[in-house]
Amino acid sequence: MTTTDTKAPPAGSVDERLPVRRLAPLSAQHVLAMVAAPVSTTFLTGQALGLTAAATASLLSATLVLCGAGTLLQSLGAWRFGARLPFVMLPGGAATALFVQIAKDHGPATATGSVLLAAALLFAVLPFYAKVVRLFPAVVMGTTVLLIGIAMIRVAAQLITGRPGTAGYAAPSAVALAGATVACTLLFLLLLRGIWRQTAVLLGLGAGTLVALTTGLGELAPVGGAAGGLTVPHLLPYGTPHFDVLAALPLLVFSLTTLAEITGQTVLNSETAGRASDPGRDVPRVARADALVSLFGALFGTSLMVTSAENIGIGRLTGVRSRFVTAGAGVLLVAVGLLAPVSRLLAAIPAPVVGGSALVIYGIIAAMGVDMLGRAAAGAGAGEGPTVIALALTAGLLPLLAPDIYQGFPAWARTVLGSGVVAGTLAAVLLHALFRGLGARGPAAPGPGGEDGAPRRA
Repeated sequence: MTTTDTKAPPAGSVDERLPVRRLAPLSAQHVLAMVAAPVSTTFLTGQALGLTAAATASLLSATLVLCGAGTLLQSLGAWRFGARLPFVMLPGGAATALFVQIAKDHGPATATGSVLLAAALLFAVLPFYAKVVRLFPAVVMGTTVLLIGIAMIRVAAQLITGRPGTAGYAAPSAVALAGATVACTLLFLLLLRGIWRQTAVLLGLGAGTLVALTTGLGELAPVGGAAGGLTVPHLLPYGTPHFDVLAALPLLVFSLTTLAEITGQTVLNSETAGRASDPGRDVPRVARADALVSLFGALFGTSLMVTSAENIGIGRLTGVRSRFVTAGAGVLLVAVGLLAPVSRLLAAIPAPVVGGSALVIYGIIAAMGVDMLGRAAAGAGAGEGPTVIALALTAGLLPLLAPDIYQGFPAWARTVLGSGVVAGTLAAVLLHALFRGLGARGPAAPGPGGEDGAPRRA
């Protein structure tokens, strides 16, 4: 190496280049910490849509490759795409829930078209980022996250019970297997520490599969496909995308709400990596990379791909902030995604095991929503937070608890109001704007947060 000391990035910085002997194990840690998300969401999609084991294996391959490519893009950056921070990219759990719901209601081709529309919308609103992000304060984000978690728990339960009218519907053995998977996951969460604790969901998935094979509660599903050591993801696995703006509304709304989440994650990652935070510069770069990878993801059958900050804990644990470590994780993800034996083995896991793991994941999402709402209510003006939360949750839970409540409405109204996530999010946005507008006319009574009573939180 001929690089001079004046040009070499300082040790411990976000731009530090590590030797391969250090880079490889550190990158593998990041893969272990995040691989449970693409595996579980892919299983959930495959099982919920009734995909064959071979199709699920191909979808898993595509998801892992896209996660790797997105991680590389966010870590290394290219033109105005990627913030050059130690980020990883995942299939969004909430986005997957909405994708599955659209696919079940309108068909997977419409769900694919919805992802394309949502990614295009994200591109379109970035020039107006500062104005759009104000529509989604903590009270709105918390409502959205909680409703997504509740809706997804219902989908996960259907994975365990199977479809009504089919053989083995709600079999006690399936419920027991899902319970064993949840128990194993909780045991790992309690006993493990550090990087291994972050893989508790993945380890629980493996333990649940082992329980299925040793007790006879379940069996591996045979996976077909071409012989060989490589898997090539299938282009447009659900056919030509179908575009329906009303059907796509849940994902369109979600794509806008992600701007608030991206802002917080980018600020947090910048601070952790020791780089001066500049949301106006970095957030659009992160969002562009999300939208670009999501466009490609739709072509290979996935939902929206989102940048995640969950691996920040590893950087804090190891003291290594280098973005080249997450770039190495991206390379490993691409390699694993192209290995046919790995994707086929994972795709053969019994559905109740997948459902049990999904219950843990989406239960955590719902709990995150509760936590966000608690902080939003505490920071809002007197009466404002609880009222907005109560009415927004009522609007969102109605279609979940009483699915036929809008049966007599026109089709477009059923599509909008019948989605708990959309109905609740829109209600929260409108109610928050109403309270803020009325507050601006009346006496100033700001809460402990910002001007509008919302807590100052990135």
